[in-house]
Amino acid sequence: MNRVFGLVGRYMILMARVFSRPEKARIYVRRTLFEMQGLGVNSIGLTFIISIFIGAVTSLQMFTYLRGAGAIIPPHLIAFATREVLVLEFSSTVVALILAGKVGSSIASEIGTMRITEQIDALEVMGVNSAGYLILPKLIATVIFFPMLAVISIVVGVFGGYAVSIFVGLMPADIYIEGLRYHFDVFSVSYSLIKMSIFAFLITSVSAFYGYYAKDNSLEVGRASTQAVVVSSVLVLVFDLILTQLLLL
Repeated sequence: MNRVFGLVGRYMILMARVFSRPEKARIYVRRTLFEMQGLGVNSIGLTFIISIFIGAVTSLQMFTYLRGAGAIIPPHLIAFATREVLVLEFSSTVVALILAGKVGSSIASEIGTMRITEQIDALEVMGVNSAGYLILPKLIATVIFFPMLAVISIVVGVFGGYAVSIFVGLMPADIYIEGLRYHFDVFSVSYSLIKMSIFAFLITSVSAFYGYYAKDNSLEVGRASTQAVVVSSVLVLVFDLILTQLLLL
């Protein structure tokens, strides 16, 4: 327990340094745009591929399960259920878990390598706030861009369900579109984007924390990367439960 409190304390101290006043705001803007490219834009392809197949599989599973159970329901409710699964859970929580592996490990490895090669020490010697310079642009970039990835995931996933429904012959196109429009609540999308923003902060800050305090050698960088992915994934699941309780119930 003492070790947990110690980690939390070091994390809070690091975040206080991260959000201290930047030396030159213009440099931070350029670095934020650079991080958006590396951490956000480069994740679009992975998000696209996963979402289109999940949308297709969800539609097929809904149809197969309901038909096997002998349930008699209007076909458009399959599209409605697919949309709700994507909006409420998959395109925020599941995509965040996937990004924790891709983006989180990348951040921890990058900063950890800079630590063991003494690049961070060099920044400190030059009077640069290394925590703010290295971590803050990443935080801003992911908090802004990850919700965009959630929107992309929703749109692509819905299209995947639509494509497989038409291709397999589950229902006509107009019935699927009717299901997408059925009982649509704008707050569901807002809820998904709020969750994704918080998940982005957790993934980035935790991964940066483990990378920043890596030490000794390259083996420790790999260990820090693994710890970052595991801890950030667990926190995503914990906060998913908390946010669902606070925002939906």
